[in-house]
Amino acid sequence: MASEYQNTCPECQSNLIHDHNKGEYICQNCGYVVVEQAFDYGPESHSFDSEEKSKNVRASGYTSVSLHDFGLRTEIGIGTRDYSGKSINHQMAEQMNSMRRWHSRIRVASPKERRLLNVLSKINEICSAMSLSKTVTETAAMLYRNFETMSEAKGKSITCIAAASIYLACKRCSIVRSLEEIIKTEGIIEEDRSTLKLASKYYRMMVIEMGIFTSQESFGTDTAKPFVVPTPNPSSVAQYKPIPVTLAIDQYISKLTNVAKIDTRIERLAIDLAHKTNSNLIADGKAPNGLAAAYIYLAALLLGINLLQMDISTLAGVTEVTIRNRCKDILSNFKLRVTVRPAPGIPLSQS
Repeated sequence: MASEYQNTCPECQSNLIHDHNKGEYICQNCGYVVVEQAFDYGPESHSFDSEEKSKNVRASGYTSVSLHDFGLRTEIGIGTRDYSGKSINHQMAEQMNSMRRWHSRIRVASPKERRLLNVLSKINEICSAMSLSKTVTETAAMLYRNFETMSEAKGKSITCIAAASIYLACKRCSIVRSLEEIIKTEGIIEEDRSTLKLASKYYRMMVIEMGIFTSQESFGTDTAKPFVVPTPNPSSVAQYKPIPVTLAIDQYISKLTNVAKIDTRIERLAIDLAHKTNSNLIADGKAPNGLAAAYIYLAALLLGINLLQMDISTLAGVTEVTIRNRCKDILSNFKLRVTVRPAPGIPLSQS
C-alpha cells in the first residue's frame, strides 16, 4: 500500500511512530493511525554466534551484490561426519570431496561469470584488508556490475579494475581514501607506478562510460545525499544509475589532522578558512590533498604553532612546493584580517 511509505501524518504533517506490538504507524501529535498491519522487514530473530544463527535460520542466507551469484547458492560443507554426528568412511569422504570440487566448477558457467567472480572476490579482499564498511563493498560491486554491463571489461587487470571500483565507491560513500592506499593494500611497491597508472586509467574510464559526475574540490558545508545500495535484483542491475556525490575539503583536512595527530584548534581553523575562501579559482584543477595541507599550514601559522612543511607534505603525499603554491593562491585571491586579542588577566598596555 502507498501509505506505508509515508513518513509524515496526512492530517497534521507530524512525524510518525512505529508501534511494533500492533504493527501500526501512529502520528505522534494527533494520534491518527496512518498504517495498519504494517509489514516488518527486519530479522525475525537475533543470534550472537554461528551456532545460534544456524539454529534460528529458516531460509537461505542474505543476498549480496558483492557475490557473483548474489549469494543464492548451496554450499557443500567440509567435514568428516554426517548429519547425526557419525564418522563417514574414507570412500564416502572422497566422493564428497569430488562433489564439492565439481560443484565449485559448475557454479561458473562462462568466462564472463569467471571474470565477475575474480573481480568481486578481489573487491571483498581489498575492502576487508582496509577495514571498509559493507556499504562500500556493496557499492563497489554494484559499480563494477554496471560498468561491465555498459562496457567491455574483458582483458582488464583484475587488481586495477577492483581498485578503481573501490576508489569510486569510497567517493560515493564520502570516505576519503586515495588510490595509492588501495593499491598498497595489495602489496604493490611504491616504485611500481604502472599499476597505479593503470588503475587511474580504469577509474577515468568508469567515470566517462557511466556518465558519473564526481568532484574532489567541493567546498561548503552542504552534505551530499547518502548513497543507498538498492535491493539486489539480477534483472535490475543494468538499469541502475548511481547518483552524483561530492566530497568536501573538510574531510581531507580532518583526515590529515587525524593522521598527523595535530592540535584540534588547527583543524577547526583550517576548516573555517576553507569555508570562508570558498572559490573555484582555487579549487579547480588542484589536488585536494595539497589544498588541505595548505589550509592546515596557514592555520598553524596563524595560531603560532610550529608545523614544518616537510612533515605535512609527507603525510599529504604532495611536495613542499605544492603547499607553498596553494598558500600563495589563497593569499593572493583573499585578504585575511587577523584580530589580536589580549590574553585574559593581562592589561592592554602590557599585551
